[in-house]
Amino acid sequence: MFQRNKILSLNRSLSRLYSSKADTLQRTSLYDLHLKNGAKMASFAGWSMPLFYKDMSALDSHIHTRKHCSLFDVSHMLQFKISGPDRIKFIENLIVSDVKELPTGSGTLSLFLNKNGGIEDDLIVTNHADFLYVVSNAGCAEKDWNHVTSSLKSFTEAGGNAKVEKIVDCSLVAIQGPESSKILQSLTKTDLSKMSFMSSQFMDLNGVSAHVARSGYTGEDGFEVSINSEKVNDFVSNLLKNDNVKLAGLAPRDSLRIEAGLCLYGHDIDQTTTPLEAGLTWTIGKRRKQEGGFIGSDIVLEQIASKGGSRRRVGFVVQGAPAREGALIFNSDGTEQIGIITSGVPSPSLGTNIAMGYVNKGLNKKGTQVKIKVRNRMQDAEIVKMPFIQSNYYKP
Repeated sequence: MFQRNKILSLNRSLSRLYSSKADTLQRTSLYDLHLKNGAKMASFAGWSMPLFYKDMSALDSHIHTRKHCSLFDVSHMLQFKISGPDRIKFIENLIVSDVKELPTGSGTLSLFLNKNGGIEDDLIVTNHADFLYVVSNAGCAEKDWNHVTSSLKSFTEAGGNAKVEKIVDCSLVAIQGPESSKILQSLTKTDLSKMSFMSSQFMDLNGVSAHVARSGYTGEDGFEVSINSEKVNDFVSNLLKNDNVKLAGLAPRDSLRIEAGLCLYGHDIDQTTTPLEAGLTWTIGKRRKQEGGFIGSDIVLEQIASKGGSRRRVGFVVQGAPAREGALIFNSDGTEQIGIITSGVPSPSLGTNIAMGYVNKGLNKKGTQVKIKVRNRMQDAEIVKMPFIQSNYYKP
């Protein structure tokens, strides 16, 4: 059990990612519901979003998600569709995944890259029978949308047949935790036990059609539900009638994803990070590794073949105070800087401090002892395998 200072440290660690400024911020359709439930609101990517709620600390919310079920409002994320006979050809110009071989109703994590092989954003692409459904990060929404629409203009001018449509009338709610399937099942006749991790389908939820994907950002079983914004308050209110369902904000979402070893764009990955350096080469389909054809492919594929790049993303268990983003990593005797921390938090599940960051290539072996400079003091740390906890993704 964390002591009080550990709880405060967790809240500080997570809250520092967000601003409390509320001027001219966009609001999701669940904004009033958040306030009614005592949400501490904060600015994130131009939106007023819940950080945590008055009846549950970020620590307690984190633990509740691991044990039961939490609801996250992620309606600030960009949702759009790509349709037309050349939709797969179009999207494969822009991302690294093999969408052509993606089964209908299946989704995958993918990457937008720049011409230097750096990651412009990570996104989820789902292949449906007559369109692609895409979700990308709120912090990159404007950049992503401009990239997609400008690329489409060039594509269609060259004879390609595809179109994109931003989804503006649907909210996005993440239902996460080991009880999420049982709880969502109470609202639908669709047999959720037949849905595997990263599968999606449209289904009726208490009389409302919704797009339901078995996915999430916590390492737990869960679903992301895209539902009409006029119906989302009733949907969430119905779920909250179950005592084991609690609202959760961005603060526990961050600690949950760190335990799961998942990247946050702008922190753990950015325009300078390549897939190899980030440990994300698995997002590049086998056919794409052979054929290339996506932005930055020449550089990325050569780097993979030569095992190049200057750094590698790794996890750490840290002794002493939590290591924050920006903390410097040194070799075991503290004489040479070898890397930098990109995310760090006291782990509610493990009862110790964890972090992820980058170290120089060749120094990333599991079990390597390092020093991390925290508040001008050198602290012991060890490179460990990620995820920090066992993932609980569902398979039928």
